[in-house]
Amino acid sequence: MSDESLVIKQRREKAEQLEENNISLYPNDVKTPESTSAIRRLYDSYGEEDPEKVQRSFRLVGRIMSLRRFGKAAFLHIQDSSGQLQIHIRKDVVGNEVYNLFKKFDIGDLIEVRGKPFRTRVGELTLSVETIGLAAKSLRPLPEKYHGVKDKEIRYRQRYVDLIMNQEVREVFRTRSRIVQILREYFTSHGFLEVETPMMQSIVGGATARPFTTHHNALGMDLYLRIAPELYLKRLLVGGFDKVFELGRNFRNEGISIQHNPEFTMLEFYEAYVTYENMMLRTEELFSRIAEEIKGGMIFSYQGYTMDLTPPWRRMTLEEALIEIGQVSKKDLGNRKGLVERLTVLGAPLRGNEKTGKLWTKLFDLLVEPRLIQPTFVSHYPIDVSPLARENQENPQITDRFELFIGGREIANAFSELNDPRKQRQRFQGQIDGRGDDDEVPPELDEDFIRALEVGMPPAAGEGIGVDRVVMLFTDSSSIRDVILFPQLRPES
Repeated sequence: MSDESLVIKQRREKAEQLEENNISLYPNDVKTPESTSAIRRLYDSYGEEDPEKVQRSFRLVGRIMSLRRFGKAAFLHIQDSSGQLQIHIRKDVVGNEVYNLFKKFDIGDLIEVRGKPFRTRVGELTLSVETIGLAAKSLRPLPEKYHGVKDKEIRYRQRYVDLIMNQEVREVFRTRSRIVQILREYFTSHGFLEVETPMMQSIVGGATARPFTTHHNALGMDLYLRIAPELYLKRLLVGGFDKVFELGRNFRNEGISIQHNPEFTMLEFYEAYVTYENMMLRTEELFSRIAEEIKGGMIFSYQGYTMDLTPPWRRMTLEEALIEIGQVSKKDLGNRKGLVERLTVLGAPLRGNEKTGKLWTKLFDLLVEPRLIQPTFVSHYPIDVSPLARENQENPQITDRFELFIGGREIANAFSELNDPRKQRQRFQGQIDGRGDDDEVPPELDEDFIRALEVGMPPAAGEGIGVDRVVMLFTDSSSIRDVILFPQLRPES
């Protein structure tokens, strides 16, 4: 029998003994308690005054995180959602019967205590227990305090244990929640309407990615989990909502890595009567607000780099980035055969039918993106990799589009929207005609979206921001799995 199995066996035996003494292992009458942080704030306000002079009892519910027994007394730390507090229990205070039951409590148990604060000789605020009871019995041991959970996969699978043991992990997800609040507050304060669009769609659209497929039994039809809400949000521009945004999940049936999870959170927003250049300014403003509220300023550390989000951010075209940072000559950028050969040497997967624009972006991903540490807008992407973006008036081979890179990864994608239904139909049809075995390309044309454009969509710009990657940036996290509470993993063997 393993050590863990032995501990579980012993805990089950203790649980049975408690039940034999008519102690409910999972009582349903535990009322909302006070918090450890509230007690600390109250007594910190008293300064050096002895807490024992303040005659007030408090009721706490928390998880036992440490336990030291000394015969007829014990010290333990309990943890609630706001922090930890030391507890002192004495046999002569609570009585023999209660103290003997307490001896069957274990680290990990949730307990309910009532008592008055005092300070120990070393000055630690402590609650002297008057009553103690069980709130929920833990039948499995927590990881040993000083070693914790080292295996990252176990941490991701058993996030509940990870959150119990690691204060810094709890703070990451509190920060994530605050960032989402800031995003909502920003857009609603600027007149945007928050909306919800379908998660299940009959036609794949809004991005180039491999979808998940499901089946609706009653309708007898296949549906796709959305890869992006873009085409529905643009329908709302047609309908007369000039500013809309959506915060929600997207699903892409692709690889899993430190930067990718098949289920992820996106912010998409669309605004009529602006261009992609206005979106750059709005993006700088939005990130500046997050930086101020989360980091207290524009300069902070991320993965060993000193990040500076002070606007204005660097701006360069895709061609400029490839030449200046990727060290690719302008002449070579026009040589398709040479691009294919260079990408092959770099180990990039190729299908063989990629257009030049696709080769450019693959080369950019390898040679440029990892080096864009400080915030950088890269603009003017080729038209063949931007099927929904408006073409540039001066050069119709490129589009009024940008991607934002921070910390060596893409954070956002935006462009002036193509609202000419004739050109959009041509773009869609061109994608489908050249699809071949590329299942990342939508298999059919969205006729209803074209119909919506024919009704008339105002000139507009839109943007998508990867919320998980924003959280990574502002919590100094190296992996997307560290900022998603329950990342996708292979089934346990």
